[in-house]
This record gives sequence, structure tokens and C-alpha cells, in this order.
Amino acid sequence: MEISMSNMNKYIMSLDQGTTSSRCILFDKQGRICSMAQKEFAQIYPEPGWVEHDPMEIWASQMSVVTEAVSRIGASADDIAALGITNQRETTVVWDRRTGRPIYNAIVWQCRRTADYINRLKCDGMEDYVRKTTGLVPDAYFSASKLAWILDNVEGARKDAAAGNLLFGTVDTWLIWNLTKGEVHVTDYTNASRTMMFDIHNLCWDKKIIEYFDIPEVMLPQVKPSGCVYGYTENSLFGGCIPIAGAAGDQQAALFGQCCFDAGEVKNTYGTGCFLLMNTGDKAVESKNGLLTTIAAGTDNDVQYALEGSIFVAGAGIQWLRDEMNILETSAQSEEYARSVEDTAGVYVVPAFTGLGAPYWNPYARGTVVGITRGCTKAHFVRAVLESMAYQTYDILKIMENESGVDIPKLKVDGGASKNDFLMQFQSDILNVDVLRPECVETTALGAAYLAGIAVGYWKDKDDIRKNWAISNTFHPDLADAGRQELLSGWERAVRCALAWAEA
Repeated sequence: MEISMSNMNKYIMSLDQGTTSSRCILFDKQGRICSMAQKEFAQIYPEPGWVEHDPMEIWASQMSVVTEAVSRIGASADDIAALGITNQRETTVVWDRRTGRPIYNAIVWQCRRTADYINRLKCDGMEDYVRKTTGLVPDAYFSASKLAWILDNVEGARKDAAAGNLLFGTVDTWLIWNLTKGEVHVTDYTNASRTMMFDIHNLCWDKKIIEYFDIPEVMLPQVKPSGCVYGYTENSLFGGCIPIAGAAGDQQAALFGQCCFDAGEVKNTYGTGCFLLMNTGDKAVESKNGLLTTIAAGTDNDVQYALEGSIFVAGAGIQWLRDEMNILETSAQSEEYARSVEDTAGVYVVPAFTGLGAPYWNPYARGTVVGITRGCTKAHFVRAVLESMAYQTYDILKIMENESGVDIPKLKVDGGASKNDFLMQFQSDILNVDVLRPECVETTALGAAYLAGIAVGYWKDKDDIRKNWAISNTFHPDLADAGRQELLSGWERAVRCALAWAEA
């Protein structure tokens, strides 16, 4: 089908399928939000450390917010130049191609149920091979062991998979398959690079790894660049065929949305987790200290790479205070509580609810609170949870500087928690660098929109979209070195306690 651009194409539609909610945002040529809708969906915890989603609820919630977003401004399919998708990465869906129904719940990136699979892989001498081939530290975080678990534990799954009846996908693949009514089974380089099955150097599924996990290659989607036309929405969904022209894992989409196109540029996204990415250009930098080498989002086959530090719990810590602990009524209250006290009264919270990610990679660590005295109040506790995001970011940024050989004088930030001025100022103080918050902090969705828009000519090129990026606030460090070092020393002791629990 030939793509036709007309004056009627007012918007780019971005589907932002996250860990706790689905969103739809319509952007204009200036990168401004014209309409937005969001819907949370259920988090399923079958056992401690296990996390699941219902793939049908993901699909239903995503369609619901599309309907809401377009109806708010009276848009139609003719108004949409293209559709881009960004998604929670690593989350694993397996479905029957004949029925379109999942054979099991989606196993979420946070889920630790396959830690034993990874231990076995290491014992079998595969660790170095996996690291060099995929750029990843072997961990239950990634899709490969999750997929193997589903095949091992759902009755008849291995037989159906071998017969070619089952399909695997990360959430982008699941959405595209449904948007095209089963016509297109595809993923992009960024999502493929997070499965722990993809050779990031030769840009193909790695036969040795998929054979190790006994995964039939016929299950795996075709892999394409992040910005290209994958297919078209089925006509009945939106009353017209819209090009699906962009897809990227949420963190790579945010890197693109922040216009970090050049080697050495860095962004941090404060979402459910926290993810620090540095563009390393056409060089795949191999980390020796727990960072990941991954593929950055791009609009063609000329692949760029990134160094990444993954923090499993960031905004999820604030949600925990709100939903499970009932300490907060709203997430926004956290800033008010944090500002009501001068410090944390010596309290540190290490939010290792599902283990510790970079640079520790310990799936058995658990949440730890240290330094509590009789004088600890709710406000001190809330502030300590907020500060933990900044400390975890520090751990990664310093390693990133050392391994890349690049001094990082500024950090671009985005994501929901980046709206918290207290947190951003504390982040600047702890890092001793300027923190730059753009006018549009929805850079994950914006990145997907940019990828799709460039693919269909809505925007000309990267220089065209770079003009849209604008700073809203800059936070400058305002903490003496001695105070910074004292705080960081306390954090290091707290992390040692969390790791010691894992060893008990």
C-alpha cells in the first residue's frame, strides 16, 4: 500500500503501553500534545517476586484510550498520518496464532520466577557467550527465560510451538499483531535486543541461545528498524487504514524523544523503573561493571548502540507507598512530604522489591530499610524512598562515565517522577551535574511518534525534530562535597545490607 500524505494528516498517534497503564497521545508537528488518554490495568502477583499482566486487558485498555484520545478532539483516521508504538520491554507474551488468544498471562519484566534458569545457564558456561552476543548480563529480567518457562509449564505448549502454532512477542509485537488482525508478526531492533536471544552485532536471532532454551525459531517475529512501515491498522478498528510506522522499547524511545542522537548524550527516565541510557554511536561498548549494551532506536538499518543502566524500582516505590502502605493518597503528595523535613533523619530505603538491577544484578536482594530511630516520621520515610531514585541513578552514571571515557556534565530527564522538583534538585546535588527537564516530559511517547513521523515524511529528518526540543527547567547542584559524600556513604552501607539479606 502506498503512503499518501495530505493536509488532512494533522497528527501522529503514539501508543505508549507501559507497565502499569496504557496511554494514547496525539502529537502535532511541533511535538505538542494535542490529546491524551490513560488507563491503568491490573498488576497480578501470583507468588512473591512473580509479576504478570493479562495480555487481553493490555489490548483492551490500549484500544480504550485510543478511542478516548481521538474522540476528545474529534479526530478520525484521515487525521492520523501514522501510528507509533512504545512499550514496556522484556515482558513476554505467547499466543496461539489460530485463535489469537494468549496461552498464559504475560510475564512482566520485573518477574523473578526464572532466576534458577539463569543460574543454570551460568553453570553451563553460557554467561560470557550471552554477554558478548546480546550485550546483556544474563538475568531473569529478559525475555528468553520467561518464554522458556511458559513452554515448560503450560500443558501442550512445546508440542504446539514445534508445530508452528504458537507465536512469541514482546508487547509491541502483540499490539501490532492485533492492530493488523494477525497479518504482521514483527518487532524492532530495540525490543529484540532486550530478549537475550538477539545477536546485536549481526542483527539476527542467535541460534545457539534459542537452541539452549529449546525455543523453536518459528515462534520468533521478524526484526526491522525502529522507524519503518510495518503494516497498516485493520480498517474496522479506526474507520481507516493507518500506517504503523514506528516501534521502540520505552527507554530507547525516550532516548530518541530527548533528541540524544549523538554519541555521549545521556537521558534518564523516571517511570515504574528508572533507566539511564547513553548513546555510544556506532560503537557497541562492552561493560565490565554491570551495564548493558543495547541497540538505540533509529530510522534505518544504520544501527546505533547505547549503554544502559536498569533500575527495577523507581516510581513503583511511590506507588507502593500509595497503594500498599497507604502512606500517600496521591503520588504528587510525596514532594510535599519530602520538603516538610530537612533530611531523612538517617533513614535509607533500598527498594529491591524484585531484586537489584544494575550494577548489582542480584535477583535475590529484597527491599531494605535501615537507620530507623524513634524520631523517624512518615515524612522522613517518604523522602527516603524519593532519594533512593537519585542514589540508584548515581551508581549507574559514575560507571557509565568511567566505561565510556566521557565526562557527563548534564543529564536530560523525563518520565512521571521527573515532574517532582524536589527529586530533580536532589538528583542534581547527588550527581553534581546539571539536570535538564524538557517542556514535554512525555518523551517516551514522543520518541515513538518521531520514529513513525519520519518514516512517513511527516517530519523530514532528525534535524527537523531537534528544533522541537526545549528546556522547561534546569536544576543546578547546590550541595557541598562533604555533605554529598556523607550521604553517598550511607547509601552504600544500606545497599550492602540489602545484598547481605540475599546471601542469608
